[in-house]
Amino acid sequence: MKIITYNVNGIRSAISKNWLGWLQATDADVVCLQEIKASPDQLIDLLLLEQMGYEHYWYPAEKKGYSGTAILTKHTPKHVEYGFGIRDYDREGRIIRADFENHSVMSAYFPSGSSGDERQDFKFRFLDDFQAYTNKLVANYPRLIISGDYNICHRPIDIHNPKSNANSSGFLPAEREWMDEFINSGFIDTFRHFNSEPHHYTWWSFRANSRNKNLGWRIDYHMATTALSDQLKRAAILAEAKHSDHCPVLLELNV
Repeated sequence: MKIITYNVNGIRSAISKNWLGWLQATDADVVCLQEIKASPDQLIDLLLLEQMGYEHYWYPAEKKGYSGTAILTKHTPKHVEYGFGIRDYDREGRIIRADFENHSVMSAYFPSGSSGDERQDFKFRFLDDFQAYTNKLVANYPRLIISGDYNICHRPIDIHNPKSNANSSGFLPAEREWMDEFINSGFIDTFRHFNSEPHHYTWWSFRANSRNKNLGWRIDYHMATTALSDQLKRAAILAEAKHSDHCPVLLELNV
């Protein structure tokens, strides 16, 4: 099974850059999208997705043109869960989960705190609430993959200039400590499971030709519960895909 996570920074913008052609070529089984910035009624290409064999489940934010998540899948889920029951986050369409016969896949879009203290505080609240939610969730769904944009670089190896970004949202000590605790609660950073090399990033600023210089951040992850460790086959960052300021990340499982 091939699972892709992709913060598309606006699904309509990505589609205008031949994202659908790219998607067809990937032949992924499950695609987790973040920052869709649209609702299904604003999309005219849903039939094309269905012709590729995808069922599609959308969880847009209440605010138009903002946030939102989605899951595309070639396998019919037993259940799709929208949100996690906390209004402040659910109104922004932060998480959607699809449960299959032998595993579950969540598309998650963590808040950014880069716009100021208020949103940084919101982000910290989200992290605490998300950890509490997943602690309970894993008890019922032990074979879980949480794919998406975490808006956190875990370690210095995950950011192009850790010293100058030491006080930047997304690389704050408290955020990195949260990632440690989250992984220690029973998750595997699947990309690092297979690759310990530096200079692998999933997001680049639009400024200063950052992408061509590979001055990036690794903030997009497939986190898999340890119950799936024996089924992890491959993980890769697909940096050649250029429909967004992020790039997709691939996880292959034996299921």
